[in-house]
Amino acid sequence: MTLPTPPDHGDRSTKPTHDDVDAYLASVEPAARREDAQEVLRVMREVTGAEPVLWGTSMVGFGRQPYTTADGKEREWFAVGLAPRKAALTLYGLTYYGSNEDLLGRLGKHTTGKGCLYIKRLSDVDDSVLRELIEKAWAENHTPA
Repeated sequence: MTLPTPPDHGDRSTKPTHDDVDAYLASVEPAARREDAQEVLRVMREVTGAEPVLWGTSMVGFGRQPYTTADGKEREWFAVGLAPRKAALTLYGLTYYGSNEDLLGRLGKHTTGKGCLYIKRLSDVDDSVLRELIEKAWAENHTPA
């Protein structure tokens, strides 16, 4: 199966770090965004069975997903992840270019980008549908080491 190319996240030098994910999330403000991010982290840990890694300074990723860019370069990204951004909690890998429309239709209040799902408040979405999106994305995107 050919995996979709992860969206361009700007700086292609964003790499995994050894920084503490839980400490990073504990520093997120406001408190509501921090709590939502910590809950999604808990669900992603449970679904994937993997430990999270901080990529760059603000993205939390699980697993790995190698891909080839349009110019033929080999790159690696995480299979699923999250980032507690100012405007919304950003979830990565759950929807690529219009995928999972059936689940997104049942999710609740959200918006999407090329490969990102944006949620302003976790209470606005259906927990079981979000879990299903994460499970499906992990199964489709993750390449075991």
